[in-house]
Amino acid sequence: MNQQQRREFLIQYMLKENEEHRSIRIPEDEESQKRLLRGLFNVRPAAAATTEFLQIQDDYLQEELSQRGIVTMEEMQELEKNIFLWRGDITRLKVGAIVNAANSAMQGCFYPNHGCIDNAIHTFAGVQLRQDCAAIMQAQGTPEETGKAKITRAYNLPSDYVLHTVGPIITGELTQHDRDLLRDCYRSCLELAEENSIESVAFCCISTGEFHFPNDEAAKIAVETVREFLQKNKEIKVIFNVFKELDEQLYRSLLG
Repeated sequence: MNQQQRREFLIQYMLKENEEHRSIRIPEDEESQKRLLRGLFNVRPAAAATTEFLQIQDDYLQEELSQRGIVTMEEMQELEKNIFLWRGDITRLKVGAIVNAANSAMQGCFYPNHGCIDNAIHTFAGVQLRQDCAAIMQAQGTPEETGKAKITRAYNLPSDYVLHTVGPIITGELTQHDRDLLRDCYRSCLELAEENSIESVAFCCISTGEFHFPNDEAAKIAVETVREFLQKNKEIKVIFNVFKELDEQLYRSLLG
């Protein structure tokens, strides 16, 4: 199978799974097909899939990753001892673990083609990631607390693991409690990485997107918490992964 054949197989499979989707026609152009496929991945519940589906999905996502390009530690800039900065797509990073800014349901973003990091990570990891998250949440029996962290495999991502954490949602004035919860997110992820012998962790800018935590305050908390942790554990390498120029400038001003 080539990529188009794989893409069309995956689309047809997921359209047939849902009666409401069966009338959707598969577009002819590549970009529209990719958008439809991502949307179907996003809305698909944490249900079992056939071995054939998983194999074709994995082959498809691995080829897409190859085309987008994998980024290694050697391509990142070390601004302080064991602290790196890299701007770009976190789903391309070949590191021990990447951090996902999750919601309290902890099963990914169900909004088709949404621009959040939770959506991207679940899309490019594959449906297995949502299945793992659903199993964790079913066993837990309650929504995930803000500031905690969970670990899963990364499947079709180049990282080994994904660390999922729920950051504070800011709806009014920023409080000290909000700051403490964000600090807990970074600390929980680092402690979980240490427990699992993970040697490198790439953090996204937790809570600064859809959760509206001020970017400058978030960056200060992130850097302070990581520095504090690295004083005790000098073996873990930490990457601050940013997507916006604003965040890159903030981290550069705080590091080095």
